[in-house]
Amino acid sequence: QVQLVESGGGLVQAGGSLRLSCAASGLTFSYYIMGWFRQAPGKEREFVAAVSRNGANTDYVDSVKGRFTISRDNAKNLVDLQMNSLKPEDTAVYYCAASLRPRTSIYEIVRTYGSYGYWGQGTQVTVSS
Repeated sequence: QVQLVESGGGLVQAGGSLRLSCAASGLTFSYYIMGWFRQAPGKEREFVAAVSRNGANTDYVDSVKGRFTISRDNAKNLVDLQMNSLKPEDTAVYYCAASLRPRTSIYEIVRTYGSYGYWGQGTQVTVSS
């Protein structure tokens, strides 16, 4: 049974920082692309960031480039999202996700919702102005 458990959400003032963590179990972690998505009230779930199997390649939605950093530790089965210079528009529930299938390439990145098959329960991030 695959489990993804997020932690680190909370309330922060605009300009502040938060670090989200996702602990994975039940899968061979190093074989999966990992990503973060978010969903604000009344909006669709959107891609935020992804990291390749070996951590060498990353991808971000334009609105967070330069502010967020995704990283992974394959030895600990962890993927983190460091969020700096937070804005009120970053307020959302943040979800950790693992790719639908294990990947052969260690450099591949995917960012579409349908490419991910495992999801955490989400953690709330609220940024006050």
